[in-house]
Amino acid sequence: MTTITGKDRQTKPHRLDVERVRNDFPILQQRVYGRPLVYLDNAATAQKPQCVVDVIGEYYACDNANIHRGVHTLSVRATNSFEKARGKVQGFLRAARPEEIVFTRGATEAINLVACTYGRANIRKGDEILISAMEHHSNIVPWQMLCQETGAVLRVAPMNEAGEFLFENYQKLLTPRTRLVGMTHVSNALGTIIPVRAIIEEAHRRGAIVLVDGAQAVPHLKVDVVDLDCDFYVFSGHKLYGPTGIGVLYAKYDLLKKMPPYQGGGDMIRSVTFEKTTYNEVPYRFEAGTPNIAGAIGLGAAIDYLEGVGMDKIAAYEADLLDYATEKLTAIPGLRILGTAREKVSVISFVLEGVHPHDIGHILDQKGIAIRTGHHCAQPVMDFYGVPASARASLGMYNTRREIDALVEGLREVTEIFR
Repeated sequence: MTTITGKDRQTKPHRLDVERVRNDFPILQQRVYGRPLVYLDNAATAQKPQCVVDVIGEYYACDNANIHRGVHTLSVRATNSFEKARGKVQGFLRAARPEEIVFTRGATEAINLVACTYGRANIRKGDEILISAMEHHSNIVPWQMLCQETGAVLRVAPMNEAGEFLFENYQKLLTPRTRLVGMTHVSNALGTIIPVRAIIEEAHRRGAIVLVDGAQAVPHLKVDVVDLDCDFYVFSGHKLYGPTGIGVLYAKYDLLKKMPPYQGGGDMIRSVTFEKTTYNEVPYRFEAGTPNIAGAIGLGAAIDYLEGVGMDKIAAYEADLLDYATEKLTAIPGLRILGTAREKVSVISFVLEGVHPHDIGHILDQKGIAIRTGHHCAQPVMDFYGVPASARASLGMYNTRREIDALVEGLREVTEIFR
């Protein structure tokens, strides 16, 4: 994984044809309140290219059938498409084998799966689970629940005012009792890139396993789970320009083999009698019931699209856009950016003196500009900065400098209204 900053940004032009990319996203062509839509809420969910929309429609129009076990033509076609999507995810994450990919409803369910299966089987009273101060609620609450159930203790590695992970403090918090480390790869509230490779190395040195929440990382960065050596990696399809309701848990094969099932039902079994059930092989033992077949196929199409555009091009383009947006927003009187880490992706949270973030969001919406306001499911981050909420502009590969200018103009009008 590489982050393009400083000199690299000047010597490695992005060469991304943003107008061509924008034409692939039908939703971006609409107007809101008579203004062209400026969609800057990609950290909440990204828009979908036409190819994703088309492949979902094609599945329902031509191949709709339940997967696995069926011998008729539609079932075979649906099964092949579903398993082909699993292979695409494997390639996207550079995983060693397709069996290490489990489909879930999203990153949230994937984390809960690990907490309920690996966690219940391996975490005991007095053990410690270590997370960071930048976590999304989805990487806090499941571990709190596990600690309440088992008597384990939750520890939190701090950050500094710039929103940067304090690695030395993290090292001090690791103890012989640390059993699991759960860390975000990229902060959804601040955009900070966490040094997960070093975190993983240190945790493994102490005998702990590591789960990485990659929901905000995979749209922006190349991820190689083998190179990272993480034990678990999770993400949600809808933030990766794919459908909602589909997510991924990557887990090392040997770990999956030892983990008990998450839910009981169809497809996660080999045989069932009233006396005994024999469970299926991985990954199927973790995919009970009829899965989101169309969602998995749509996610596969989104991965194809991103790889066609080029993740390196996307990263370089977004880095340039982040620099531009940061410079323009910083020049607005009374505006304070939360999180100024040197290494970050294109997410900017900010507050405007004397204006509630919800008022900012409402006024900008009247101008066709969509941002996110609130605590971003990261209330501890807001507490750290002493604010109840913030406004967040999160940029994707289809956003432009022209849209940043529209945001800045809108915010200047907001300051005039509340002067």
